[in-house]
Amino acid sequence: MTGERERAFMQYAVALSRKGMESGEGGPFGAIVVRGDEIVGEGWNQVLSHTDPTAHAEVVAIRDACKRLGTFQLHDCEIYTSCEPCPMCLGAIYWARPLRVYFANTKEDAAAIDFDDSFIYREINVSHEHKKIPLIGLKDPDAWPVFEQWKAKGNKTLY
Repeated sequence: MTGERERAFMQYAVALSRKGMESGEGGPFGAIVVRGDEIVGEGWNQVLSHTDPTAHAEVVAIRDACKRLGTFQLHDCEIYTSCEPCPMCLGAIYWARPLRVYFANTKEDAAAIDFDDSFIYREINVSHEHKKIPLIGLKDPDAWPVFEQWKAKGNKTLY
């Protein structure tokens, strides 16, 4: 059940989506990170203004929140986003580990305005050699020892 608090935060995320779109920074997507009743991170799509394909609203908001909070975990936060997250943003959200995510428009709504991520969802299950962009394993004898060094490292921070 959602209430006034959730609606107010979603309206803010939607306002950010409009701001970014109208300024020409990127597509119509906005997101915020909330801890308690405080917005601790915000973002809008900045793919065009930053010439960065990863500058999606959720990623920008997560980066902003983590910088402000001095952490890489958002375990006590919620994310409000104007649209259901794409596969990349969903991955970033899972790495950040918020409590929950609220979204307004669906991925089907996004596809209807030419932001269709369904091909990425399909590609995830395709074997590496048959992907549209093939993933090619290239073993290097120096790669595994780095992993072994990490495993043995005593002062590492797991995430």
